[in-house]
Amino acid sequence: MKTNLLNEVTITGHFWKNFIDMAITQVIPYQWEALNDRIEGAEPSYCMRNFRVASGKEKGEFGGRVFQDSDVAKWLEAVAYSLMVRPDAELESIADGAIDDIVAAQQPDGYLNTYYILNGLDKRFTNLMENHELYCLGHFLEAAVAYYYATKKDKLLKALIKYVDLVDSLIGSEEGKIHGYPGHQEIELALVKLYGITQDEKHLKLAKYFIDERGKEPLFFREEIEKHSNYYHWKDSLFQFGYYQAGETVREQQSAIGHSVRALYMYAGMADVAYKTNDASLMEACCRLWKDVTRSQMYITGGVGSSYYGEAFTFSYDLPNDTMYAETCASIALAFFARRMLEYDGFKSEYADVLEQALYNGIISGMSADGKSFFYVNPLEVVPESTKKDQHREHVKIQRQKWFSCSCCPPNLARILTSLGDYLYAKNKNTFYVNLFVDGTVQTELDCGSIGFEITTEYPWEGTIKLKVTDWSTEAVLAVRLPGWCENYSVNLSDNVSRCDSGYLLLSKLNAGDEILIEFDMPVTIVEANPRVRENIGKVAIRRGSVVYCLEEIDNGADLHRIFLDRETEFTYSFNKEFFGGAVLLESQGLRLNQDAWEPDVLYRRVQARDYKNISLKWIPYYLWANREPGEMCCWIKTN
Repeated sequence: MKTNLLNEVTITGHFWKNFIDMAITQVIPYQWEALNDRIEGAEPSYCMRNFRVASGKEKGEFGGRVFQDSDVAKWLEAVAYSLMVRPDAELESIADGAIDDIVAAQQPDGYLNTYYILNGLDKRFTNLMENHELYCLGHFLEAAVAYYYATKKDKLLKALIKYVDLVDSLIGSEEGKIHGYPGHQEIELALVKLYGITQDEKHLKLAKYFIDERGKEPLFFREEIEKHSNYYHWKDSLFQFGYYQAGETVREQQSAIGHSVRALYMYAGMADVAYKTNDASLMEACCRLWKDVTRSQMYITGGVGSSYYGEAFTFSYDLPNDTMYAETCASIALAFFARRMLEYDGFKSEYADVLEQALYNGIISGMSADGKSFFYVNPLEVVPESTKKDQHREHVKIQRQKWFSCSCCPPNLARILTSLGDYLYAKNKNTFYVNLFVDGTVQTELDCGSIGFEITTEYPWEGTIKLKVTDWSTEAVLAVRLPGWCENYSVNLSDNVSRCDSGYLLLSKLNAGDEILIEFDMPVTIVEANPRVRENIGKVAIRRGSVVYCLEEIDNGADLHRIFLDRETEFTYSFNKEFFGGAVLLESQGLRLNQDAWEPDVLYRRVQARDYKNISLKWIPYYLWANREPGEMCCWIKTN
C-alpha cells in the first residue's frame, strides 16, 4: 500500500474528522500511558518497561505476552500517520524517545525481541509457530517504514533492516537455513512495504518465500514441534495446522479457515506479493479467498471470525450472533485486504463496498465514543446475564475495557484511523478513484498532470456528494464509486458521465471550476440474510446507507428477543446532533410478545394464538452501542 496519499488529502468532514481528532488527541496519548503502565485500574502492559529492561536501563524480568513488543510497534505506526496528518513536535519527540529505548535493546547481530533477549537468546527461532518473533518484526517494519515517510528519520528503519538481514541469513529455502515461516502472519505485507523503500530484491524474495513455503510437506511446524519439543496447543482441534493457515499451501486453499486475523493478514500479504511479482496463480487464490470470506463468512457489520474457539473462521454461513468473536483486529485486517484487492484487481467497487462496511460498523464499534475504552469482541446480540453465567459467552463484554493484557486491538484502531486518508482514494495512470465519501480536499498528480477538487458531504447520514474541481488535467478521469447499497442516484453533469462495469461512475472532460452534484438515494432498508445462515432465518436487520442499526435495552426495554418487526414497517429518521457527536437515529413501530399470560412455572404448552403489544422502537447506529447504561443489544430482529 502507498502512503503518499496521506500528504495529498485533507479530511475536514465532521464524522471522520472527529474520529481522527480523537485518535490523535485521545487514543494515542492514552495508549502511550498504557504502554508505560500509567493507567489506573487497567491491566499492565509492561511493553516499554520490557525494552528498558532488555537494554539494561532498568532491572527486572519480562512481563506480558510473548508478542508484547508489537503493541508499541502499532502505536509508533499510528504516531507516524498522525504526524503526516498533523505535525506535532512534542509527539514526535516522545516517539523519538521510544525509538531510542527500542533500538537500545537491539543485539549486536541485529536481533530485537524482548521476550527472547530477557528469557534466553539460545531459544530464539525455535518456536516460529507460536512465539511471534516474525509477527513482532513485521509490525516494527511497518512502523519503521511509516515513521520514515513521516519524518525522514531512519534510526528505527536501519535497525529493522539489520534485523531483517539476520532473519534472511537464517531462514529461507537454501540448504542450512531454517525452512520456516511465521505462525502469525504479518511480516509478509511488511516486507513488501520495506521493499517499496529499499528496492532490495531480497526483501521481496523473503516475503514471497514466507507465502510460498507455508503448508508445504514435509510440514515445517510439525518438524519444529518434534525437534524442539514444543507444545502444540491445537493438536486436538478440528482445524489442526489450519489454525495457522498451514494445513495446505496457500494456492490450494479453497476457503478461509483458522484464526481470522492471521488469515486476513496473510491474504493482504498474498495480494501484495502477487501484484509485485505478477504471480497470477497467487492472485487467483486471493480472489477465491476474498469471495469465500465476504460472501459466506462475513457479518453484516464487516465483522469476521464466528468462533470464540481459536478466534476463527468455521464454515460457510455459520454466523451466530451471540457467541461470535468478530475481533476488532479482524475487521481492520479485512480492510487491509480490501484496500489491496481494490487496487490490484481492477478497481472493482465491491472491494470498496466491503471496506466501507467494515469501517462504518465493525471497526469503529471497537472503541467508545470518547476513545478511552475498547472492545476486543464485537457481537451482534448481547444478554448481560448470559455473559456472566454461560462460559461459552464469557468472552463477550457488555462494556468496553480500559485496556487488555492482550491489547492488539486498541493500537490497531489508532493506526487505521490516522491513516484513513490512504483508504479514501486511489489513482491509476490517468484515473483518480473516489472510493469513500468524506469532506475534504485532494491535490495530487496523475500520469497526465495535476488534479485537485473539494468534496462536501454529510455522508454517512445523507447521500448528497458535492465535488468542486479546483485543478484538472484534460485527459484525467474521475471515477466515483456507486455504492452497492444504492439503488437510485442522479448526477448533474450527465453529458460527462458514464457507468463502468466495475461499479464506478466515470466523469471525463472536466474543467477547473466545474461543480459536480451526485445524489445517492438513502432510504432505510430492511435486510434479510441468505437462508443458509441458520441463525437469521425469520429475522431482519436494519441498514441505512452504509450504517447498520441495532436496538438497545436503554431505549426499548429488556427482553429484546420478544420484539417482532413487520417486514413492511415504515421508518422515520432524524439527525440528533447531541447523540455522541451527532448521528441519524431511526424510529419504527414494532410488536412485543406478551409473556404475562404464561404461568411462571409452565415451561411448555400447546400452541395458542400469540398476544402482541404494539410498541415504538428506537434504533441507534451499531457502532455506538454500549456507550450508555449496560444492557441488552440486538441487531437481527424476528419478523411476525
